[in-house]
Amino acid sequence: MIKVIVVEDSPVAREYLTYILTSDPAIQVVGTANNGVEALEILRHNKPDVITMDIHMPIMDGFEATRRIMETVPTPIVIVSGSSGASEVASTFRAMEAGALAVVRRPPGMNHEAFEAGSKELLQTVKLMSEIKVVRRTARERAFAPLPVAQAPRADARIQVVAIGASTGGPPVLQKVLSGLPRNLPVPVLIVQHIASGFVQGFAEWLSGAAHFPVHIASHSEVPLSGHGYVPPDDLHMGVASGPRIVLSNHPPENGLRPSVAYLFRSVAQVLGPSAVGVLLTGMGRDGADELKAMKDKGAITIAQDEESSVVHGMPGEAIKLGAATHVLPPEGIAAMLAALVKNRDGGHQ
Repeated sequence: MIKVIVVEDSPVAREYLTYILTSDPAIQVVGTANNGVEALEILRHNKPDVITMDIHMPIMDGFEATRRIMETVPTPIVIVSGSSGASEVASTFRAMEAGALAVVRRPPGMNHEAFEAGSKELLQTVKLMSEIKVVRRTARERAFAPLPVAQAPRADARIQVVAIGASTGGPPVLQKVLSGLPRNLPVPVLIVQHIASGFVQGFAEWLSGAAHFPVHIASHSEVPLSGHGYVPPDDLHMGVASGPRIVLSNHPPENGLRPSVAYLFRSVAQVLGPSAVGVLLTGMGRDGADELKAMKDKGAITIAQDEESSVVHGMPGEAIKLGAATHVLPPEGIAAMLAALVKNRDGGHQ
C-alpha cells in the first residue's frame, strides 16, 4: 500500500485529489493539509511514501514546504499544479530545484474528456515516485570544481551539437550543467527532458534564467544556433537532419515516451556521427541508453551522470552497463567537460 499525504489549500481540490488517489486500491491517503505548516506537522506523526503538493497556499507555499521537507524529512514530492500561469510555473520549477521529483497537471473535472487520461497520469506518477529513495537536501550546494587533469579533454573542433537527455530529477541537474557553460557557447544544445504537458514554455524560460544563453522551444526545420538551447514542444519528438536542422516528429512514442531521448540520440548518431556530444542524465527506465551507445560507436563523445549525484540512476546506469559512456561524471564535472570540449571553437572566445 502506497501512503500519500495530499497538501492543497482548496477543500474542493483536496477532496477531488483524495477521490482520484483512493480510486486505486494500491494507494491510501493517510493525511491532508491545506498549507505547508500543516504538512510539516503531519509529517511529525506520519511517514508517507509520497506527498502531492500544491504550489500557491497561504502561510507556507509549496516551494517553501518542499524545501523544508527535503532538509528535514526527505520524502518523494509530486507537484500537482492547477494552473500553467507564469507565476505558478516559476514556483513549480523552484520547488523542483528544492527537491520535488515531478510535476503533473491536476486532472480536469470528471465530465471532461481528459479526466481519465489526467487521472491515469497522476496515479502513475505517484506510484513511480513512491519507488524512489530520496536523500536529505542541505542548504549548501557542492561548488563547481575543476576536472582532474587526467579527465580534462582537449577542445574538439569537430563538435557541432551537444545533445542532452534527462527524466526524473533532471531539471535541477540541467540547470546546474547549463549554468556552468560559457556565455557564448560555440555550439547549440538540444535537450529532451521528460516533463508533463503544459510546462514546456515555463521550463524553457526557467532554464534560460539559469544558463548564460537563451533556451527556446524548437521549431521544425530551423537551424540551431550556437549559444542557444532547444527543447521540443509538447508531445513531439525532436531530432536532427543534415545541415544540421532540427526535426520535429509525431512518430509513435518510444519507450512509452514522446518526446524520447532515444529519438534525439539516434538521429544525432546518424547525422552527425563524431561531430557531437551526447549526455544522459538522471531518470527512470532506459530511454536513450542504447542510442547513447550508437553515438559512441559512431565516434561521438558520450557522458553519463554518475550514480551518486543521480536521483534515479536508471537511464545513465543502463548506458554505463552497455559501455555507452566515454565519461561518467557528476553535474559539475559534466559542465566542466562540455566547456573544455568546445573551448576556443570560435577563434579564442569563451
